[in-house]
Amino acid sequence: MKHAVLSLALATTAAPAFAESYVPIKDQATFLSLIEGKELRNFLYGVQLNVFETGQIAGAAWGWDIEGTWAWQDGYFCREMSWGGDPIPYNCQLVEARGDDRLRFTVDRGAGDSASFRIQ
Repeated sequence: MKHAVLSLALATTAAPAFAESYVPIKDQATFLSLIEGKELRNFLYGVQLNVFETGQIAGAAWGWDIEGTWAWQDGYFCREMSWGGDPIPYNCQLVEARGDDRLRFTVDRGAGDSASFRIQ
Protein backbone atom coordinates (compact mmCIF):
# COMPACT_ATOMS: atom_id res chain seq x y z
CA MET A 1 0.00 0.00 0.00
CA LYS A 2 2.77 2.39 0.99
CA HIS A 3 4.53 1.85 -2.36
CA ALA A 4 1.37 2.57 -4.32
CA VAL A 5 0.82 5.82 -2.45
CA LEU A 6 4.35 7.12 -3.06
CA SER A 7 4.32 6.03 -6.68
CA LEU A 8 1.08 7.91 -7.11
CA ALA A 9 2.49 10.96 -5.33
CA LEU A 10 5.67 10.96 -7.41
CA ALA A 11 3.92 10.32 -10.68
CA THR A 12 0.65 12.20 -10.64
CA THR A 13 1.25 15.59 -9.12
CA ALA A 14 -0.88 17.88 -11.22
CA ALA A 15 1.10 20.14 -13.50
CA PRO A 16 0.53 23.85 -12.90
CA ALA A 17 -1.56 25.82 -15.35
CA PHE A 18 1.57 27.59 -16.60
CA ALA A 19 3.21 24.30 -17.61
CA GLU A 20 4.18 25.70 -20.99
CA SER A 21 6.95 27.67 -19.27
CA TYR A 22 8.85 24.46 -18.43
CA VAL A 23 11.91 23.85 -20.60
CA PRO A 24 13.38 20.36 -21.19
CA ILE A 25 16.78 19.63 -19.72
CA LYS A 26 18.68 17.47 -22.18
CA ASP A 27 22.13 17.21 -20.60
CA GLN A 28 23.49 16.04 -17.27
CA ALA A 29 25.65 19.15 -16.71
CA THR A 30 22.62 21.45 -16.80
CA PHE A 31 20.68 19.13 -14.50
CA LEU A 32 23.53 18.99 -11.99
CA SER A 33 23.97 22.78 -12.06
CA LEU A 34 20.35 23.13 -10.88
CA ILE A 35 20.37 20.50 -8.11
CA GLU A 36 23.93 20.61 -6.76
CA GLY A 37 23.84 21.14 -3.00
CA LYS A 38 20.07 21.56 -3.00
CA GLU A 39 17.00 19.58 -2.02
CA LEU A 40 13.98 18.71 -4.15
CA ARG A 41 10.68 19.12 -2.33
CA ASN A 42 7.08 18.34 -3.09
CA PHE A 43 5.15 19.87 -0.19
CA LEU A 44 1.81 18.35 -1.15
CA TYR A 45 3.15 14.83 -0.61
CA GLY A 46 5.86 15.57 1.95
CA VAL A 47 8.69 14.39 -0.32
CA GLN A 48 12.22 15.63 0.28
CA LEU A 49 14.97 14.32 -2.00
CA ASN A 50 18.64 14.89 -2.54
CA VAL A 51 20.03 13.80 -5.91
CA PHE A 52 23.80 13.61 -5.74
CA GLU A 53 26.36 13.92 -8.55
CA THR A 54 27.72 10.55 -7.41
CA GLY A 55 24.59 8.80 -8.69
CA GLN A 56 22.89 8.41 -5.31
CA ILE A 57 19.39 9.48 -4.25
CA ALA A 58 18.47 9.98 -0.59
CA GLY A 59 15.46 11.48 1.11
CA ALA A 60 12.18 10.78 2.84
CA ALA A 61 8.43 10.89 2.38
CA TRP A 62 5.83 10.59 5.12
CA GLY A 63 8.45 9.38 7.61
CA TRP A 64 9.95 6.62 5.47
CA ASP A 65 13.39 6.81 3.90
CA ILE A 66 13.87 7.00 0.16
CA GLU A 67 17.11 5.76 -1.34
CA GLY A 68 18.26 4.86 -4.79
CA THR A 69 20.57 5.41 -7.70
CA TRP A 70 20.37 7.38 -10.92
CA ALA A 71 22.20 7.93 -14.19
CA TRP A 72 21.74 10.31 -17.10
CA GLN A 73 21.05 8.30 -20.28
CA ASP A 74 20.21 9.61 -23.76
CA GLY A 75 18.87 12.89 -22.37
CA TYR A 76 16.79 11.34 -19.57
CA PHE A 77 17.07 10.97 -15.79
CA CYS A 78 16.97 7.21 -15.18
CA ARG A 79 16.47 6.07 -11.61
CA GLU A 80 15.72 3.11 -9.41
CA MET A 81 14.62 3.70 -5.81
CA SER A 82 13.12 2.20 -2.72
CA TRP A 83 10.78 3.81 -0.22
CA GLY A 84 10.78 2.38 3.27
CA GLY A 85 12.34 -0.76 1.79
CA ASP A 86 9.70 -1.19 -0.94
CA PRO A 87 11.14 -1.07 -4.47
CA ILE A 88 10.15 1.61 -6.96
CA PRO A 89 10.99 0.20 -10.40
CA TYR A 90 13.58 1.57 -12.77
CA ASN A 91 12.25 4.35 -14.99
CA CYS A 92 13.73 6.96 -17.34
CA GLN A 93 12.14 10.38 -17.01
CA LEU A 94 12.01 13.61 -18.94
CA VAL A 95 13.26 16.46 -16.73
CA GLU A 96 12.05 20.01 -17.30
CA ALA A 97 12.93 23.21 -15.47
CA ARG A 98 10.98 26.36 -14.81
CA GLY A 99 13.49 28.98 -13.86
CA ASP A 100 16.05 27.85 -11.34
CA ASP A 101 13.59 26.87 -8.60
CA ARG A 102 11.30 24.18 -10.10
CA LEU A 103 11.78 20.83 -11.77
CA ARG A 104 9.21 18.54 -13.31
CA PHE A 105 9.89 14.84 -13.87
CA THR A 106 7.67 12.96 -16.35
CA VAL A 107 7.87 9.16 -16.30
CA ASP A 108 8.27 6.91 -19.31
CA ARG A 109 10.59 9.34 -21.13
CA GLY A 110 7.97 12.08 -21.03
CA ALA A 111 4.98 9.97 -22.05
CA GLY A 112 3.50 9.39 -18.57
CA ASP A 113 2.49 11.22 -15.44
CA SER A 114 4.49 14.10 -13.95
CA ALA A 115 5.69 15.21 -10.54
CA SER A 116 6.86 18.76 -9.81
CA PHE A 117 9.41 19.73 -7.18
CA ARG A 118 10.73 22.96 -5.71
CA ILE A 119 14.50 23.26 -5.67
CA GLN A 120 15.63 24.56 -2.28
